[in-house]
Amino acid sequence: MFNIIILGIASFLTDVSTEMVYPLLPLYLTSARIGATPAIVGLIEGFAESIASLLRVFSGAWSDRIQRRKPIAILGYASSTLGKVLLFFSTTWVWVFAGRLSDRFGKGIRTAPRDALIADSTTEQNRGSAFGLHRALDTAGASLGVILAYLLFVSNSTEFTTIFLLSLIPAALGVGVLFFVRERKPEGSRRPFGFPWWKNLGTRWRALDRRLKFFLVIVFIFALGNSSNQFLLLRAQDLGYDVATTILMYLVFNLVYAFGSFPFGHLSDRVGRKRLLVIGYLTYGAVYFGFAFASPFALWGLFAAYGLYYALTEGVEKALVADIAPQDVRATLIGLHATFVGVGLLPASVLAGFLWNAFGASAPFYFGGGMGVVAAIALWLLI
Repeated sequence: MFNIIILGIASFLTDVSTEMVYPLLPLYLTSARIGATPAIVGLIEGFAESIASLLRVFSGAWSDRIQRRKPIAILGYASSTLGKVLLFFSTTWVWVFAGRLSDRFGKGIRTAPRDALIADSTTEQNRGSAFGLHRALDTAGASLGVILAYLLFVSNSTEFTTIFLLSLIPAALGVGVLFFVRERKPEGSRRPFGFPWWKNLGTRWRALDRRLKFFLVIVFIFALGNSSNQFLLLRAQDLGYDVATTILMYLVFNLVYAFGSFPFGHLSDRVGRKRLLVIGYLTYGAVYFGFAFASPFALWGLFAAYGLYYALTEGVEKALVADIAPQDVRATLIGLHATFVGVGLLPASVLAGFLWNAFGASAPFYFGGGMGVVAAIALWLLI
């Protein structure tokens, strides 16, 4: 459990930094200083999140190839810290774009090796609990970051760049904590993915466990409707809430996510991963339909329910992939799962921005809600 705690502390500190910034970005981008439209927000988030997800299979394959996790994870966390520096110097949306790309590049590099470290340090009997505990610590940091963002914003009015600068402190501490991780060399020497990992993809795809193939396809379908969380923040602003209240709503989401992650991860060790994932995808669908036609007051409950969806799915998905994947290519397959998500994230956020501009603020949420329901049905029938 030592590695789980250390990795959780690193993620806690990094998410304090990230969430000091994240809920402010759509508001900063659409402010008078930057003047971006919802379509630009979608473009930035689509590219940034897609890069984060697409890189995970590369970093995962690299980690399996050299049989090291820790150095790659440290590199990724350091790159995310650099992204905060670029945000501090931003004067146009292009600078924000660069900052988000650097931040998400770091997330893409670190996630698969870090999750493989968690999986390597656990057994199938306690893996859901371990991933749930990590997500709980991660999201507790996110909650603290949102609280700090709110307090700093209220005290400094619209001084976004001051908050961006202060976010560098926990980010740097998070990188430092990682040096305490105790890494052991993975057992086994088989590296069927190896480098270049993309060679003979057809043969390698056919060799994957049938359950994993179905799950990856379902995750991709779901990702097509899973646009950036920043559209939820823009929706709150669209319904009349000011910046400070919107940040508090986002805090509600993070608190529910933090408190639910470990219990649901532990529950998945007892009742199975599939049931919780189906419930989670259905919850997502209901939340997005709710955002489509919600009254302003209902948004508080919808943000809380959105946190419930994350608690039900985020750690449990990773535990499911880790259960199925052979240990010697575990990081590669965890990264492959994230890549399937990433392939859908770019069109999802770009499409959401287009639907918002063309058909109104409700349109992207109707589409996302429908895709959540489709994914839940497919998971129940095929896995």
